Amino acid sequence: MLADTLHNMFVLDPTAVTYAEKMLRPVVVYVFLIVGLRLAGKRELAQINPFDFVVLMTLSNTVQNAIIGNDNSVTGGILGAATLLAINYVVVRIIYRNRKLGRLIEGRADVLMSNGKIHRDHLARELISSEELQAAAHKQGIGSLQEVEKCLLEPNGTISFVQKEPTPDVERHEAVMQRLAAILDDLATLRQTRPGAESATRP
Repeated sequence: MLADTLHNMFVLDPTAVTYAEKMLRPVVVYVFLIVGLRLAGKRELAQINPFDFVVLMTLSNTVQNAIIGNDNSVTGGILGAATLLAINYVVVRIIYRNRKLGRLIEGRADVLMSNGKIHRDHLARELISSEELQAAAHKQGIGSLQEVEKCLLEPNGTISFVQKEPTPDVERHEAVMQRLAAILDDLATLRQTRPGAESATRP
């Protein structure tokens, strides 16, 4: 009984897929996903709206059978996973050593805002609306796009914001403090110029 269980778990079914096919399938799917996500644009990785999230979630289930085939053994799953890890390690090493190839595969960062100005043509190219950009800013604790000096859509899908220095909130706070200091100076001057009135108010 135990021997049969272990056999079913770990022995690859030769009628399903061979070892060579089990290793080739993850490679083909890996290359397809890299190319597909590159063509689909960086917004898919950014998961800007629920639709992008659903696409990435269902991709794994969609290509699952393509990777493992009809074999459900532990050995087959480990072999497929090991192949994915190995090819990813090789690709990352190649990209690390060859930055030109890395930029070709990963793409470049896209400037969505600069000097506080929104580049709407860049937003249109990446299929990102102003509302989605505003929502991404809110997720990073930025109240308004007016507080943003520069915004980048990174190759990995991350939206990076650089706030203005100082931010509008800081400017308003400094203006209030300066006004308060001026009022205090005026009060001090009035007290010095009217010593009689000040002494008259004392008990």
